[in-house]
Amino acid sequence: MPALPPDLRRALFALPEREKDQLLARLVAQDAVLTEQLAFRLLEGPEALETRRATLRAQVDDPVRGYHPTPNDLLVILRQLQARLAYHAKITDDAFGEVELSWRLLANVFRHQAEATARLHGPTQPLLQHLTKRTQEALKQTAKLHEDYHVELAETANVVLAALWQSGAAPLARELGLPRTFPA
Repeated sequence: MPALPPDLRRALFALPEREKDQLLARLVAQDAVLTEQLAFRLLEGPEALETRRATLRAQVDDPVRGYHPTPNDLLVILRQLQARLAYHAKITDDAFGEVELSWRLLANVFRHQAEATARLHGPTQPLLQHLTKRTQEALKQTAKLHEDYHVELAETANVVLAALWQSGAAPLARELGLPRTFPA
């Protein structure tokens, strides 16, 4: 984002308070993400973080269960859920929540969709590639977190890694150099 020229910046700060407030409100209203970030920070507060996580947890737990006609149907759902998790992190700065829920989503897929992940062949290849790459990304995101969080995430991460290596995605995991256990 380009910086304001110094002359314009001084003139802007010299405006009367009421006029600055009106400009600020109009500018914030033009950016939906900024509006939601401010609503979370100023209106909801940190107390709402667990409520938001619980809502996402319910979304992560529900759709991967049951029958999906094709592996691509499941893949579409996974991508939508992962986008929601990333958006949650963008709004709330909740890096731990995003990583925790990502691991949970991956664990749910391997637990509830064993048939779709059992073997690597044409129809399942995009799904298994996605799961492998998401596991790799979850490992990277976990490594960026403080070490204290690793203890909380280790059990789910090990479940996912074990399931990944026992699934049809094992050759893909080997190709990416993913570890068999966490922490690696």
